[in-house]
Amino acid sequence: MSSARIDAIQQALTTLIDPLSGQSWSASQQVRSAALAGDGGVELALELAYPARSQHATLAAGLADALNAQGLGPVRVSVTQKIVAHAVQRGLQPLPGVKNLIAVASGKGGVGKSTTAANLALALQAEGARVGLLDADIYGPSVPLMMGVPGQRPESADGKTMEPLIAHGVQVMSIGFLVPEDQAMVWRGPMATGALEQLLRQTNWQDLDYLVVDLPPGTGDIQLTLAQRVPVTGALIVTTPQDIALIDAKKAIKMFEKVGVPILGLVENMAMYCCPNCGHSEAIFGADGGKTMAAELGLAYLGALPLQRSIREQSDAGTPPVVAEPEGAAALLYKALARQSAVAVGRLAKDYAAKFPTITISKAT
Repeated sequence: MSSARIDAIQQALTTLIDPLSGQSWSASQQVRSAALAGDGGVELALELAYPARSQHATLAAGLADALNAQGLGPVRVSVTQKIVAHAVQRGLQPLPGVKNLIAVASGKGGVGKSTTAANLALALQAEGARVGLLDADIYGPSVPLMMGVPGQRPESADGKTMEPLIAHGVQVMSIGFLVPEDQAMVWRGPMATGALEQLLRQTNWQDLDYLVVDLPPGTGDIQLTLAQRVPVTGALIVTTPQDIALIDAKKAIKMFEKVGVPILGLVENMAMYCCPNCGHSEAIFGADGGKTMAAELGLAYLGALPLQRSIREQSDAGTPPVVAEPEGAAALLYKALARQSAVAVGRLAKDYAAKFPTITISKAT
């Protein structure tokens, strides 16, 4: 009887849907075990492939209620999470200490890409992942100020590699830590590209589930070279709703497609202005431009973020919304964006390189 009950639960899991991934619990391969407990109940263990610590209790309760409603209870559900490495572009090796690298890009400047990248990193960390943030904007680094660590310098134990700074629990690296704040980086493309590769590869990233890379705006030679040389798991495109931003966002999408980097989805920033005085909302840059473009291009639409004064003020103060107001409306939007981005990563091919033994061929003596 107990075996038949477990079988019935396993069958039910083929139709019950994970509300975050949109897949059935069985298809997503997130059911770790199902066993009969001593009191006659069933212990069902889930292991999520994405970070969603804030949703564990809700997911457990929802699944238990659904199974109990089918007469399969009592069922008790426990939830854990485990992030694994996914494949990068052909011919490139993942970075040591980094399971997944998410590039945050835009076709043009001024769309809030750095603010999105910083809050994405903080939101992933808040959801239980180990996260790093690399400021790849060599000419205009803003991450040191935004993460509350301006004017600091990384330490180096061996004179060859650097230790990332820790800001709000996130490992951070930026060219802004190495040059004076008021010094202009008057560098040609090869110098900027070389500097970024040094920051990326000579930083001792410590066991990261995700490294979020805030790329420079645009789609020129520097951006294309970086997309070819940096081992990227997937790219997230940031745009605003107006047509002029969408045109350039398409260029960024095409750039990543050319070098074989999967697009995780599109984020529509500054989608709605919220007046802090009267509460009136208005789509001053147009409505649903990013959502429409995502549908036309077959991309995931990861959500809309507001144009809000508090986001700017908190970010300028070095405590972005996810840190300043963890349960505020803006922070909850960024956390939802983080979960959807991680779910999109989880759908990609996994990195199996580390699972195969190293084979050496030597001449017989």
